[in-house]
Amino acid sequence: MIQTFTQHDVIRYVYQETTEEENLLIQDGLVHDAEMLEFYLDMLDVQAGLDRSYRQPSERSIDKVLAYSRNTNKSPQFHAV
Repeated sequence: MIQTFTQHDVIRYVYQETTEEENLLIQDGLVHDAEMLEFYLDMLDVQAGLDRSYRQPSERSIDKVLAYSRNTNKSPQFHAV
């Protein structure tokens, strides 16, 4: 039986969200399907680019979010009856 995979399956594999059984099947697919391998390598590049672009929020931004949260918690809470 030939196992087919979607691009979603390959992305799940890249992010280590697949089972051990799926891993083995996907790895076999990568060996035998050049198009699937090309997509996989592209997704690794995308993942690496996203990792490089990650930024920490500034202290100012964090302070604003926390201040907003503190003010929101002090507001009266109304519940529908």
